[in-house]
Amino acid sequence: MNIDYYMDLVFYHRKLKCFLVIELKLGKFRAEYKGQMELYLKYLEKYEMLDDENPPVGLILCAEKGKEQIELLFLHEDRIKVSEYLTKLPPKELFAEKLHKAIQVAQVRLQIKK
Repeated sequence: MNIDYYMDLVFYHRKLKCFLVIELKLGKFRAEYKGQMELYLKYLEKYEMLDDENPPVGLILCAEKGKEQIELLFLHEDRIKVSEYLTKLPPKELFAEKLHKAIQVAQVRLQIKK
């Protein structure tokens, strides 16, 4: 029985010297997503990774993370990360506030480098 699997997105990070697999999921994070990502990462390790490269990293993007499930699955110990995406835009005020904070942080970092 042949089963085909398809990774949503695969990138190569030159500085980290590794593949980055991104899976896009609708809805809340589910435990089986970890197994799917592990399969992809193991495939890349076995068939695509060169000797001088680092092991691949996986990112699962969901509408909702399900923090407790992620902690129980020990994803923080794997090369798999989970993050949320927005399903609707936040208010303009929030964007303005975050932009203002980002500019302040950048200015402080520039001053520290000088």
